[in-house]
Amino acid sequence: MSDPAKRFSSRVENYVRFRPGYPPEIIGLLRDDCGLTSGSDIADIGSGTGKLTELFLANGNRVFGVEPNREMREAGERLLQHFPRFTSIHGTAEAATLPDRSVDFITAGQAFHWFDAEKCRTEFMRILKPGGWLVVVWNDRRIDATPFLAAYEELLREFSTDYAHVNHRRFNDGVAIQQFFGGQPRLKNFPIVQRFDFDGLKGRLLSSSYAPEAGQPKHDEMLATLKRIFEAHQQNGLVVFEYETHVYHGRLT
Repeated sequence: MSDPAKRFSSRVENYVRFRPGYPPEIIGLLRDDCGLTSGSDIADIGSGTGKLTELFLANGNRVFGVEPNREMREAGERLLQHFPRFTSIHGTAEAATLPDRSVDFITAGQAFHWFDAEKCRTEFMRILKPGGWLVVVWNDRRIDATPFLAAYEELLREFSTDYAHVNHRRFNDGVAIQQFFGGQPRLKNFPIVQRFDFDGLKGRLLSSSYAPEAGQPKHDEMLATLKRIFEAHQQNGLVVFEYETHVYHGRLT
């Protein structure tokens, strides 16, 4: 599916249940490096189901969750409805619909690699207050840290529809990020892990937009291979996903 705003419509339940959140240490980092306070106004662009949004709401911030996908946005609204300072917005990175110079921070999580870089950079410059900060965060699965993770990566390359094209790791060399910021942003990494039984591992796989769904070619073969990988590498009925959370933060210049 070529439209990024629609790729996750059928995967919301798995996304909510099986995708990792973000480490709470991000809040302390941004307090120290960027002067984040509970009074800072945040625009979380591509907020999805609200995994990054929730981190800032729990810090007391007013957060505008900007999300184009209806199913993802509505899931976020349900999950975050108890936060009075949350505002859900039907918008995009390229047209957030927020007023000029209205937010202190723009955050973007896993969705960043779907954005049109040139158009959204112009939009970010428009809605940021003078001296505002951009924070780009994503959870980067370690692809070869263990035999299990290496086997899982091989499965994705064999069965996924367009994994190489949409993989966010094309930003990991820092060049594209540096070009977007207009200079060298600061970078901090945090380790996180998830542990899955087979049903959780299956849900984690099917939360990815490039994994064939039921009824699509290669779906059954992919799950059979996933089962073999799980049985070969599980310990006490679990396998471990290891990630590094990359937090790029700086001012757009």
